[in-house]
Amino acid sequence: MENRNNFLLILFGFLVIGVLLLIGLMMVNTVEQGLQQAQSAIKPLSELTQNVSTQVAQVLNPTPTIIPDPVTIIHSVRSLARLETIQYSVEKVITAESGQGAFGFLFGDRLLLVAHGVVIAGVDLEKLSPNDLRLENGVLYVRLPPAEIFIATLDNAKSYVYDRETGVLTKGNIQLETEARRAAEAEIRKAALEDGILEQANRNAQAYLLRLFLQLGYRDVIFEE
Repeated sequence: MENRNNFLLILFGFLVIGVLLLIGLMMVNTVEQGLQQAQSAIKPLSELTQNVSTQVAQVLNPTPTIIPDPVTIIHSVRSLARLETIQYSVEKVITAESGQGAFGFLFGDRLLLVAHGVVIAGVDLEKLSPNDLRLENGVLYVRLPPAEIFIATLDNAKSYVYDRETGVLTKGNIQLETEARRAAEAEIRKAALEDGILEQANRNAQAYLLRLFLQLGYRDVIFEE
């Protein structure tokens, strides 16, 4: 009899433990479902906050929209025979200022432009006439047109305003950067000329045309001034 009672007590204990485990598992599942529901409720709010932040950023820092006019007007078309023989890459630092003086701190404007430009030179073979070529005893005599600069322009992708200072009572001269860029183009062209770009362009043209004429079968080529 006593053994039977002990057996029943043990069985009852196992049943209690099983019920407790079942209740625990149900509570865990309930908590997990609650967390998932909370995350689902928070997610739309988070996305809304992110969207609002993006819209505010676009308002404060709008992206420029470029709309080219669909109408294109071609004013002229001209054939070219330019032999480009040299290219310079030039960098200049330009200081532009206006309104300087006793009241410069109020109305002055000053900027520092780092200008990167390209200068291309060569010989325009369209200016070569029949009188500039003569053949004597298998020797070709050539008088080339003077070398010239074809392009002297700023590289806008690499040119930038490094620093700008404006007076307390002014927002700055809107034309100052335009004037600085125009002056930079002139200075870049001047720097290339002072470095002898035209002489180098002429030498390169002669070297290129010498190889070309020799390949065409001329015994020798002499370039005249």
